Amino acid sequence: MIEITNINKSFYLGGERIKALDNINFKVKKGEFVSIIGPSGSGKSTFMNILGFLDVPDSGTYKLDGVNMEKASDKELAKIRNTKIGFIFQNFNLLNKLTATENIQVPLIYQGKTNSESKKKAYKLLEKVGLKGREEHLPMQLSGGQQQRVAIARALACDPEIILADEPTGALDSKTSVEIMNELEELNKKGQTIIIITHDINVAKRAKRIVKIADGKLYEEGE
Repeated sequence: MIEITNINKSFYLGGERIKALDNINFKVKKGEFVSIIGPSGSGKSTFMNILGFLDVPDSGTYKLDGVNMEKASDKELAKIRNTKIGFIFQNFNLLNKLTATENIQVPLIYQGKTNSESKKKAYKLLEKVGLKGREEHLPMQLSGGQQQRVAIARALACDPEIILADEPTGALDSKTSVEIMNELEELNKKGQTIIIITHDINVAKRAKRIVKIADGKLYEEGE
């Protein structure tokens, strides 16, 4: 599914070249549940951006479903982000003036679904993540855990092949974090491919495979 080979990425800060990713190699098979763990400044956010086609590497190759993405156009990458990858963020990234249902409808409407089609699917997804009865609530009327469940439902809206979660429990208390990880675990049991970026070892351990990132280098657990 994902095959990353010899990826490098550098930034310049105050005239100094900083290597964020150093010759990274990484593979994910369909249906895997992988956590990428590392402290602040380790390169994990940069890696997440590259995994999600939000940024491009300086060198190396990224193959998705066997296709080299190096020459993909911006339009093609946007389509991949809207159809193949579902994003879950630490701070939920919900639109505050839209209801839970409307937040989920947004990516579906971008896909060309009608209002009635997208609303019907949003209701089903909210029920799936345990939020039946909260369909017309605004984000501010929901708890942190409920907002993250809306974010999960939104990530699932376009039936993505991959869920990419960036610190999905970072803004939550420990009890709610466990509940959210239970949700992701259940999705994985049903065949969803999930990649979690985290700094929390307890969250990382919920995945079936742990990869560590430090100083821009990636290590499989046990290396």
